[in-house]
Amino acid sequence: MANAAKIQADESRATGTGSASTPAVHTYTAHTHTSHVDTFARDRLPPPELQPEFVFARPELQYPERLNCVSHFLDRWVEEGHGEDPCLFGAEISFTYRQFQYLVNRIANVLVGTFGLVTGGRVLLRSANNPMMVATYLAVLKAGGIVVATMPLLRAKELAYPIQKAEIALALCDGKLADEMEKAKAIAPKLQRIVYWGTGDPGSLEQLVSEASPEFAAVDTASDDICLIAFTSGTTGEPKGTMHFHRDMLAVCDGYARNVLRANRTDRFIGSAPLAFTFGFGGVLFPMHIGASFVVLEKAGPDDLPVAIERYKATVCFTAPTSYRAMLGKIADHDLSSLRKCVSAGETLPKATFDAWLKATGIKLMDGIGSTEMLHIFVSATEDQIRPGATGKPVPGYEAKIVDDEGKDLPAGSMGRLAVRGPTGCRYLADERQRKYVQNGWNITGDTYVMDEDGYFWYQSRSDDMIVSAGYNIAGPDVEAALLTHPAVAECGVVGAPDEARGMVVKAYVVLAPGAIGDAMLATELQDHVKREIAPYKYPRAIEFVAQLPKTETGKLKRFALRQIAQASAASASAGIAAE
Repeated sequence: MANAAKIQADESRATGTGSASTPAVHTYTAHTHTSHVDTFARDRLPPPELQPEFVFARPELQYPERLNCVSHFLDRWVEEGHGEDPCLFGAEISFTYRQFQYLVNRIANVLVGTFGLVTGGRVLLRSANNPMMVATYLAVLKAGGIVVATMPLLRAKELAYPIQKAEIALALCDGKLADEMEKAKAIAPKLQRIVYWGTGDPGSLEQLVSEASPEFAAVDTASDDICLIAFTSGTTGEPKGTMHFHRDMLAVCDGYARNVLRANRTDRFIGSAPLAFTFGFGGVLFPMHIGASFVVLEKAGPDDLPVAIERYKATVCFTAPTSYRAMLGKIADHDLSSLRKCVSAGETLPKATFDAWLKATGIKLMDGIGSTEMLHIFVSATEDQIRPGATGKPVPGYEAKIVDDEGKDLPAGSMGRLAVRGPTGCRYLADERQRKYVQNGWNITGDTYVMDEDGYFWYQSRSDDMIVSAGYNIAGPDVEAALLTHPAVAECGVVGAPDEARGMVVKAYVVLAPGAIGDAMLATELQDHVKREIAPYKYPRAIEFVAQLPKTETGKLKRFALRQIAQASAASASAGIAAE
């Protein structure tokens, strides 16, 4: 049976985890002894003085020094006699807790015994939401490795960056997504091996798993051992890798899920967010934290989600406001009576959507804001404390306040930057931008808020250049870089424009190269070009050809001015429609 001793004995054949000999950026000292043999990630934690202050004041947030989160989420239910309870429902296969434990254990044995994974080794995962994606995720954690989960829509260039940044040598990937994965391997020399599932080929993950033992003891990791590196969509420059500990996976459950969501073991969770998003993976952690069950869907758009809710009798739904709006017109065609709780996050929840959903279903949408840096939701409200239009109050265990540009506290009613601290917080992987996100011990989320006299937080806007559209975070500079690779584009600026259906849409203002004609045909061509260059969901849904862009005296793009133009244009269009 594989265990910590076995893994450490295999240090000399660590072929699947990156190099442990890479020069350290800085050596991290913790209160517990790490289990990590490969200390690459641990050595690249921010120094303690640049990390946020962590708060563990509540009794449920007290964690032992030794902790492997998978023991809590999976193994304990089998040990306590609940192994035959339903755990996971997929389109083609479902699992009890015992069955799922066997699958996770088999994968962990393959990771260690066949691929030589050592503790602290990074493993990239690439898949749509399906049972194998969940199983590989938990298997890496149980074996003491570090998960780097990626969106299935990412292109090769977008995959290559985390591979190189996190020095990932092993990737596990759904065979349906092999094309971009192979292209990424060609431009990311750190990646040594890709193992596919779903192909049925010799050497595929499912074949190796079928021959592995179903017994695997969770590695004796420290509670502050890194288990996840989640990459953000950066507002400028390259994505940032946010590092989370085993204890963090429990903290978001003991904070938000326990004190705000308040689900129970009979609940069945369902959602639309990709599992590579930390918001999406909450739909796995939260039910497993209490021994409940959950549904994973490869297709979970507004047309698919009502069908699945009816089929699986889901009781707790997680999706974005745009999805709830889109589902309103489909409620009459499906039986959604099983639902009892609905969580909205990923973008601001308009009061009109809250009111319409309440009228149609009798359920109050539970708004919330989280971030990749904080792992999950840190401001929200229980159903009985909701104020429509407000995000809510700090989740128990967290503190929040409004500060000015210098970090000074602002009084109630003032608009300013949202600052948060609690049991989770920002730890970037070897990144100087740590100094911007963490200031005076607080996490500065990049959101502009107002706190009222009663302590409720009201969202105003993003403080940076992030575009939040239909629950996706899209960096304007990322889209600009893709557009600029087209020969017809001389200059461009990309911002978010208000949109009734999606909240915001990506809008590009394009200055054409000499000889190019700015017509509808070129606009479509540019949209298709962006879809080929980067993840398709990032493409500009609106393109406007302009003679020049607003710039500063030093020649820099004035994004704020461009956003004002986009907002004025949207307001003018709405006024025109109203006048008709």
